[in-house]
Amino acid sequence: MSERTCLVVDDSRVVRKVARRILEANGFHVEEAEDGAQALDACRRAMPQAVLLDWNMPVMNGIEFLEAFRAEYADRPPVVFCTTETELDKIARAIATGASEYIMKPFDEAILVDKFRQVGLL
Repeated sequence: MSERTCLVVDDSRVVRKVARRILEANGFHVEEAEDGAQALDACRRAMPQAVLLDWNMPVMNGIEFLEAFRAEYADRPPVVFCTTETELDKIARAIATGASEYIMKPFDEAILVDKFRQVGLL
């Protein structure tokens, strides 16, 4: 079986590092992007099997990325939002735009692994 891949998109280097450590410990090869524009470029180069996506980023935020991404790639691969945005309307908008799951920051390994299991990634 080929290695599982995940693109971690967050403007925080610390968050990317924490997510990378958790995902690599669970068998993923991880690529990183600092904003939605970098993420879109990365996906066009090599489509990951999952995207872990922050909402609030410079250049192109998470929802703008998701709208552009789903316009190009429909419903694959799963996108899991990981953000401080906790309002129900934001969560509903993310899911309606094509997110598979939604994680509130701060997160830990148990939460991340559980959400990835729920969307069939683990």
